[in-house]
Amino acid sequence: MAETQAGARILVVEDEYLIRMLLEDMLTDLGYGIAGAVGTIAEASELAATADIQCAILDVNLAGQEVYPVAEILAKRGVPFVFVTGYGEGSLAEPYRDRPALQKPFQAEQLKATLISLLRN
Repeated sequence: MAETQAGARILVVEDEYLIRMLLEDMLTDLGYGIAGAVGTIAEASELAATADIQCAILDVNLAGQEVYPVAEILAKRGVPFVFVTGYGEGSLAEPYRDRPALQKPFQAEQLKATLISLLRN
């Protein structure tokens, strides 16, 4: 459990309710805490700016809006994050192409490896 940095609080930003619930379950099973699970830019921006979080998972497309404003807030705070997208890593906006991304659908092991890497830095 130590390798997952147990108890690290993760912000989940995903607009599709069932996927959000699946992510929460995966994170809980992997030993992480959920700092918040939201589906809108407004909710995500507030939590990104104020919540006690160690990492975030950001769906790139939230009901037609791109999640980059939330990513910018997290980057300014020095909070690591991973993008989740159905469109491939090449679809990320230019300033974020060097950030980690998971292609939907992904397995819990891929998520675990990505989070371990993010939290290690």
